[in-house]
Amino acid sequence: MEDNNDIEVLENKHRKEKKELQAHIQALKKVAKNDKTKKKELTAEIARLELELDNRQKKEMEAVSKENSIDNELVQLDENEDIKIKLSKAQKRRVKKEQQERERELEIKLQEKENINGPRNLENQAICNRLKEINLQVYSIPSDGDCLYKAVSHQLFVKRKQSISVEELRKQTSNYIRENKEDFMPFLNNPETCDLLTDSEFEEYCDKIINSKVWGGQIEIRALSNYLKCPISIIQATGPASIQQGEEFDGPSLVITYHRHMYRLGAHYNSTLVIEDEHVEH
Repeated sequence: MEDNNDIEVLENKHRKEKKELQAHIQALKKVAKNDKTKKKELTAEIARLELELDNRQKKEMEAVSKENSIDNELVQLDENEDIKIKLSKAQKRRVKKEQQERERELEIKLQEKENINGPRNLENQAICNRLKEINLQVYSIPSDGDCLYKAVSHQLFVKRKQSISVEELRKQTSNYIRENKEDFMPFLNNPETCDLLTDSEFEEYCDKIINSKVWGGQIEIRALSNYLKCPISIIQATGPASIQQGEEFDGPSLVITYHRHMYRLGAHYNSTLVIEDEHVEH
């Protein structure tokens, strides 16, 4: 009866985890619903999350079944007598606890190894090393769709003592792209057809910059640099150490970092700080 109870508890746990995953997936869909490119990435991410959960739950069920078989083994009390009894409840709990501890230690070791050699950690180390060469460090920005604009806003405060909100930066970025349509149109295409945007699609693109949390990219960085009339430097892990935008403008460059692997849904931007000025916040 106790063995069946263990399995029943685990099954209940698995059902709860599946419900939680579905809720998480729905939340991710809401974030990406206005971005066709992110929807494609999200489909692959959902499949990975579901497969990951399924594999882990199978391993947990196999582990419990194995523990139950151990719990029910007979032990010989006397080598000279063929007298066997089942493990006591206290012994069962002890064996189970030891088994769980071994599995937990193994999981920790495997995760540590994966983290060390994982793309996110390797990318972060490469970016940090490049920043150290210019006496800078990463200043973390939340991943909520506004990361580019928040990183630029932070840099404006740190480098120029200017306080410009994310909302204002989005508005001015959209206005600048719309007002300079001929300059930007050749670089904008439909993510599904790869054709250049139509006039209506261009207007929709500009509207999304203001009215949604759609991610910003190279187009938006160019618009920000031109609107603000200041250079922007993007530090990345691979390829050129930095990508420069707006070098024709005077004044200190706004230095942000570009991360391809920091979050599962796609690219992310962080800001930077001079190492000895770690306490500065905005």
